[in-house]
Amino acid sequence: MSALVTVDKVHKTFTVGRETLTAVDDVSFTIARGETVGLVGESGCGKSTLARLLVALLQPTSGRVVFDGTSLDRCSPRELRRLRRRFQMVFQDPHASLDPRLRVRRILEEPLQAQGVPRAERQQRVREVIEQVGLPVDALERFPHVFSGGQRQRIGIARALTLKPDFVVADEPVAALDVSIQAQILNLMLDLKRQHGLTYLFIAHDLSVVEYVSDRIGVMYLGHLVEWGRRDDVCRRPRHPYTQSLLAASPQPDPGQRTRRAEAVQGEPPDPTHPPSGCPFHTRCPHVMDICRRERPILEESAPGHGAACHLE
Repeated sequence: MSALVTVDKVHKTFTVGRETLTAVDDVSFTIARGETVGLVGESGCGKSTLARLLVALLQPTSGRVVFDGTSLDRCSPRELRRLRRRFQMVFQDPHASLDPRLRVRRILEEPLQAQGVPRAERQQRVREVIEQVGLPVDALERFPHVFSGGQRQRIGIARALTLKPDFVVADEPVAALDVSIQAQILNLMLDLKRQHGLTYLFIAHDLSVVEYVSDRIGVMYLGHLVEWGRRDDVCRRPRHPYTQSLLAASPQPDPGQRTRRAEAVQGEPPDPTHPPSGCPFHTRCPHVMDICRRERPILEESAPGHGAACHLE
């Protein structure tokens, strides 16, 4: 499969007072057409910053994001506006991401209107998309506050689909929902992927959620991509101690199916404005060695399509 999205040595920093915070540090990977890539890690690891870089809501400090052969940082405003039809985002909090002053119809029509879609076509499209996400057409005439959290997230997904995109970035779309509702939203997203040939970047802090929907998985820690591989390789044969700790902390519906390799990660992540030298995980790693404190490991494949940034490799 050809790559739809290429992330090439992307680095993103922010200035916080007099300090420099590195949110994303030299991250590279590809997403093939029709693929779901999961991205997992603790809060503050850089997942959401990377998500915004992929849909051009932020610009990288260095490196580049390439969408279908076009480097987003080299696009003119007109070119970027045209490309935005093809990539959209679903946000974590369905309450905060929907304007409470607008009816659902207006919320769904906004991206279509911004792209100059005629009114009659807009009206037809919002009726189609609200039914595709499992809500009745009369939901278009209501305000967001009358819906449950799961229903609001369906509206958020509908908004992302109005322009018929190729690529959808879902930034922790089920984190704010009850477990029973999470399963409904995940299954809806998988159904929509099959129906429309979508490509996803799916972000979560729970590895069991990412495992359910993904073809390949990347694990982030303190702005670094520390493990990358096919879903079964990462979840059944994790190579990085941080990945092993995330697996130990994730829910296990069938405890006999997976061998626990580690305890849940202990302690708090380091201050990102003063990251540790060497391996970023060495301050919490149960296998730390002297080299870990001195040298940052490089993510290299130790098996076909599967690698980890770890000196134990």
